[in-house]
Amino acid sequence: MSEISILIVEDELLIAKGLARKLKKLGYGVADIVSSGDKALEAVEANKPDLVLMDIVIKGDMDGIETATKIHEKYGTPVIYVTAYADDSTLERAEFTGSYGYILKPFKDREVHATIRMAMRKYQEQMKVKQSLDLAEASREEKSRLLSIASHDLRTPLTSIQMSADLLETHESKLTYEKKLKHFQRIQAAVKNMNELLEDVLTLSRSESGKLNFNPVPLNAIEFCEKLIEEFRVQLDGKHDLEFKSWGATDGPVVLDAKLLRHAFENLLSNAIKYSPDGGTINFYVIRKADRIIFRIKDCGIGFPPEYKDKLFQAFERASNVGQIKGTGLGLSIVKQVVDLHRGEIAVESELGKGTTFTVTLPLTSEG
Repeated sequence: MSEISILIVEDELLIAKGLARKLKKLGYGVADIVSSGDKALEAVEANKPDLVLMDIVIKGDMDGIETATKIHEKYGTPVIYVTAYADDSTLERAEFTGSYGYILKPFKDREVHATIRMAMRKYQEQMKVKQSLDLAEASREEKSRLLSIASHDLRTPLTSIQMSADLLETHESKLTYEKKLKHFQRIQAAVKNMNELLEDVLTLSRSESGKLNFNPVPLNAIEFCEKLIEEFRVQLDGKHDLEFKSWGATDGPVVLDAKLLRHAFENLLSNAIKYSPDGGTINFYVIRKADRIIFRIKDCGIGFPPEYKDKLFQAFERASNVGQIKGTGLGLSIVKQVVDLHRGEIAVESELGKGTTFTVTLPLTSEG
């Protein structure tokens, strides 16, 4: 445990030096000795002590209790009062400053040591509680933000469904077969978008609450990826093409969570298509090595600016160059969490206007 640094605020220099000697003898560090409230505030700012021993009667316009109040409000540093006066009114006034204890003059080594240890223990426990409350508050804010974004992004497909359904209901007899088919396809696309969004929200929520199940099972990586590619090819609009190649991945199954990987690769492939608005080939490669398996997805799309790379896997973050391309910024956050659960790594290379390549490397566990 590192040495505890203590600031002494005492206007009688001989008493202060005597207290400093006791503290050093007990194994504590003395950050400084000051005699007034103003000097105490300056010393806390400059030295960042772990604890302040504060005489109640000190020099200057502020007494020790007023000074302790300001220290508590501005820095949160724990304060122990040092006093020869233990009358009820003084102690009651000191209570309201959130004091961590009292040491009465003349000082006794055992009392000084015990009071400091109790004060630091109390302070550490309070910090743990504060951190827990801060995390809970942050979680509530994040969930509120998540629901707000999800609600906003659900309105667009719902509006599309409602408009197409209304047209099919009210003008069914006037619509040609091609126009009816177009509206049915629009409804199907909107439902698909809603399902994807809800799945992303559900996955992220489970992950944040620690309830995201990780169930690795023997998996034929080639068959798994080929099936996924075929499902995506059916959905392509003619502008894009999917190319799949594999190397060294025919030596039997690997142990991975197929459900989570499917979710991750669906996000990466969807992004590759979505952020290649002019079309082009999306490459999906699988490379099996002795101790790992590598999945690489490469597009020739818009890429992203270098300054976005540090925010790439943060939920709700989107690059500045996406323009009108729709998205929530949840997908890559989920991909990163899936990779982390597999104890793998994800790397990305991107250049504006020339495309992006995601490389997922997972440790290899073979069965049999």
